[in-house]
Amino acid sequence: MHFTGQVYRHPIEARTPLLEVTAGCSHNKCTFCTMYRNTPFKLSPLSHVEEDLIEMKSMGVEIKRIFLVNGEPFILSTDKLVEISNLIHKYFPEIETITCYASVKSLKTKSLEDLKKLRKLKYNQLHIGLETAYDPALKQMNKGFTQAEAYENIKKLMDAGFEWDAIVMMGVAGKGMSDINVKETAKLLNELPPYLVSIMSTSVSVGSELEVLRDKGEFIEPTEREMLEEEKKLLELLDFEDAYFFGGHVFNLAPINGSLKIKEKIIKEIDNYILKLDDHILNGTYQRPNI
Repeated sequence: MHFTGQVYRHPIEARTPLLEVTAGCSHNKCTFCTMYRNTPFKLSPLSHVEEDLIEMKSMGVEIKRIFLVNGEPFILSTDKLVEISNLIHKYFPEIETITCYASVKSLKTKSLEDLKKLRKLKYNQLHIGLETAYDPALKQMNKGFTQAEAYENIKKLMDAGFEWDAIVMMGVAGKGMSDINVKETAKLLNELPPYLVSIMSTSVSVGSELEVLRDKGEFIEPTEREMLEEEKKLLELLDFEDAYFFGGHVFNLAPINGSLKIKEKIIKEIDNYILKLDDHILNGTYQRPNI
């Protein structure tokens, strides 16, 4: 298999075969992120993609779901994604889902017709790094899109028949900004309900632009308690039930998962974590390791 540099996938894709179609991240400018800083973005040759599919096929296992790596494969042109899909269908005609990470920025490069074409080829679920729907935080985190663009392009994606995973970062708007951050984010999720809500705690990575902003006093880290309370507020504001809540990311102090149909139980579980954790942890900030 061809894998270049760092390889990341969503935790729920732990059992999903990975197929490299790009290396690095096409944006690679998010203020908080260092994941692909040392890996230049490039496209994988189709010959490599086909070689990897042949290797997968040789294992003799039925494959119904494939996760494309690396950073943001959905930035590829529609024609290139069609070529990749054709190769996948050639070796795995049983395929039901082709998924990958995406962003609103990559959705902007696709028309509704493009998305409908890709949907027919089994691209049907995307993990989208929304992080927040609060415009000042989107700007500070250099996400490459605005709140208005998030609404427009996620609606377009859903109109084409896709399901989407909303990856949301607790604390991304900084200390004291939880209420407005959660309000704006929940409003978007309620209007454009995802099939999955994935929570990740904000951490200032060594060497990131966010570290620079923090040291200059332009970003004030929220405490661990504030991020847990923000998570609870988000759950309280969500008014749809047909979705799964994934809080099990390694960065989260309260690794809790469950259907939104039992969100009150999830909120109680978060409260239990708050009661069990020492105050010096809850009232401080904790730097997660760079990944």
